[in-house]
Amino acid sequence: MNKELSRHEIREIAIQSLFPLDFNADFSKQDAIQHAIEVNQHELLDEQAENFVPEYLDWLVSGVCEHKGELDKEIETYLRPGWKIGRLAKMDVTILRLAIFEMRYASDVPNKVVLNEAIELTKTFSDDQSRKFVNGVLSSINNKLEADGE
Repeated sequence: MNKELSRHEIREIAIQSLFPLDFNADFSKQDAIQHAIEVNQHELLDEQAENFVPEYLDWLVSGVCEHKGELDKEIETYLRPGWKIGRLAKMDVTILRLAIFEMRYASDVPNKVVLNEAIELTKTFSDDQSRKFVNGVLSSINNKLEADGE
């Protein structure tokens, strides 16, 4: 490995790993991570074409996969009455899942950082409407976590 990835780059790869897992039941978590690294960080492959998987990336993808149901329920509590998660853009849901997981389980990352990172991810992978929506949901969750002392 000739380059250390930033947490932002790791989050981008995590999004690109998690997104196809919603569409392809035959795709394993490891396959999704390997594919995202091959496509986006091919310079990190060594001569034998062996991939490295940063620990934080594996933790994020594994955690979101393991807590998907719980994360989706939390997202749905912040939707308008009558709305279900199935109505949302899949990319927005993926970004929200990642951010909520990190807010809940990454004690070394302040929630404001997670929120800002999610906004940056929507700028890269979604659109302006999505940015506003993701910001609104995550701001509400952050406010609740702060009020609960978490």
